[in-house]
Amino acid sequence: MSTTQPPVFTTQTGPSVLDEKTTLQPTVDSLDPSTTTVSSRAPSAKSGFESATASHAPSFVSAAPGETIRTPFTNPLPKCKPTPPADLTPEQEAKYAGLLAVVSTWEKLPTSSARGASTAPITEDERMWLTRECLLRYLRATKWNSAEAPKRLLATLTWRREYKVDTFTPDYISPENETGKQVILGYDNDARPCLYLNPAKQNTQKSERQIQHLVFMLERVIEMMGPGQETTALLINFKNSSGSSNPSVGQGKQTLTILQGHYPERLGRALISELPWYVTTFFKLISPFIDPVTKSKMKFNEPLPDHVPREQLWADYGGDAPFQYLHAEYWPALCRLCEERHAAYRERWVRAGKRVGEYEAYLRGGDQPSLGELIARAGEP
Repeated sequence: MSTTQPPVFTTQTGPSVLDEKTTLQPTVDSLDPSTTTVSSRAPSAKSGFESATASHAPSFVSAAPGETIRTPFTNPLPKCKPTPPADLTPEQEAKYAGLLAVVSTWEKLPTSSARGASTAPITEDERMWLTRECLLRYLRATKWNSAEAPKRLLATLTWRREYKVDTFTPDYISPENETGKQVILGYDNDARPCLYLNPAKQNTQKSERQIQHLVFMLERVIEMMGPGQETTALLINFKNSSGSSNPSVGQGKQTLTILQGHYPERLGRALISELPWYVTTFFKLISPFIDPVTKSKMKFNEPLPDHVPREQLWADYGGDAPFQYLHAEYWPALCRLCEERHAAYRERWVRAGKRVGEYEAYLRGGDQPSLGELIARAGEP
């Protein structure tokens, strides 16, 4: 990728903290996600957020107060806190321990969902993905069914291999987001990162890469979560959209299959606004495929400032954040930030002993002790 003039990063409370002289400008070398020349990960990157938590880190913006914002907020406002998870019952603790014991024995996984598919050794990244909270999400999604939860987990790991989730590079996905049809910006009242979906800004023909684009952004919004946060807020606005710019029923069903099957318990709320009649019809057509729990999180035409603090709500959506999408600035800034966070997350996992069942709050830089620390404490006299 070529270099361009970088976005300037400042904080709301002080001078620049990311002294980048150049930045990476996305280019497309191939339409094959597995052969693009730039990796979507930067294993050697050092994170500037190692000690940051959602409660005290500054929220970085791309301009001084009162000027246009062109890059993501990195943290929620101090007043916005994740909802603490409910304590597990003794029965739930036992089911979690059983599931942890099962997945800890996995040494090989199928390479595809095809009958009789070959297997390959489980990778370190796949073991890192199997956190305590991940296992609990699948237990909740299966209504604490001890037999179904490991099947669902195995199905998702197989899908991630088959769909090549980790091979979608910024270069490959970049053309899909040139108009800003998906934007990660700010956090809601419960410190969920917000993913804006703007169908009116559709800029490509219907293709598999459109679905891959959504998966790529879901992976990025997960990386933008702070300690103690597991869910995201979707803000979907259909203003000025047309029938041709909206997903087909087939794409809608495929998207639901991916979201409900492979990202369970990740949706905190979906705020859907300004629906034309044909989108209402679309939702009626796919409604039978929407899980009741997901339906309960969908809110239609509610005032967005009721859910997202105005300071971090895009001005186009009724907030006070004067955000402007400029692809050459936003895209490399988002991807670099997520690469840094992923590298720090992985570094903590390695440092803590590469354990299956690690705590996500620890991995995200929170105050939660690592699993190894808790095991060591339990063994103390």
